[in-house]
Amino acid sequence: MSLLCSQNAVCLALPTAVILMFSVSCMATEPLVPVVDGPWTQVAGDPDLGELTSEKQQPVDFGVWQAADGTWQVWSCIRKTKEEGKKRLLHGWEGKNLTDSDWTPKGIKMRADPKLGEHPGGLQAPHVIQHAGKYVMFYGSWDDICVATSKDGKEFTRKLNAEGKAPLFRGTELPYPRDPMLFNSNGQWYCYYTAHSNEKDIGKVFCRTSKDLVHWGDEHVVAAGGEKSGITRYSAECPFVVEPSPGEYYLFRTQKYGQNARTCVYHSRDPLSFGVNNDKEHFVCELPVAAPEIVFLDGEYYLVALLPSLKGIQVAKLKWQEGR
Repeated sequence: MSLLCSQNAVCLALPTAVILMFSVSCMATEPLVPVVDGPWTQVAGDPDLGELTSEKQQPVDFGVWQAADGTWQVWSCIRKTKEEGKKRLLHGWEGKNLTDSDWTPKGIKMRADPKLGEHPGGLQAPHVIQHAGKYVMFYGSWDDICVATSKDGKEFTRKLNAEGKAPLFRGTELPYPRDPMLFNSNGQWYCYYTAHSNEKDIGKVFCRTSKDLVHWGDEHVVAAGGEKSGITRYSAECPFVVEPSPGEYYLFRTQKYGQNARTCVYHSRDPLSFGVNNDKEHFVCELPVAAPEIVFLDGEYYLVALLPSLKGIQVAKLKWQEGR
């Protein structure tokens, strides 16, 4: 899901903006609280997919970033289309400014390729960062987490493994890993994702770490359960981590989409531990949004999220205030 950076990272500079580089100057004793600060602006809608268009289709988990030419890009997983298999594909939009309404649709950007080891119609939740002079996209292929790269932040090519396939890694404890999100703190990359296999599973946020985006460590469970988030298989969707001040980490994880959208926010001073059934120590607040991403631009913070109708994507200002 988007470009990110911590205050200690040096490799993620963007043309005019840096995503997720917060400038809170001092470490708060108590966790800060993220609050939607202003009206919403719709940036993307229900796309025309040509022969793959369906009345039931919904733009869901997405990634937003700034391309090399300064334009803003958003790619969304469109589910319930007429695509084969799992009925999902990636569609893109482009905007001149982050806060402009009605970005220009750019068409279908990626479809699953079974010949490369991707599940038919199984593409999910793209997320883009910059590293070593390239744009790097992490995305789900239903069974695995995969990677694609780009020079300009617009056209991406899959990065294949030693077997000539797209998968980078898959879940260890649970299958169907998805919603990858990359975060850098003190030179260490963290790849957060969620997974589940059936109705009896409890949704969990997992994480793997890397120094180079090539070699990855073991899978860690970093969050699960909790009174506010619940213990359903969808209680840890769309994980997203930010560091508004050094050593202060916040995990956003979604429980519900649509009109009753809900995302719970958890705080920790350890990016690998946001609490397992431990709201007392980690829970911060609840936001009425789904699949949020956070952008820092020109001294302002923005929250990008799904429309309640699940027919588009919207953006609003975000502020961090003291007190739970």
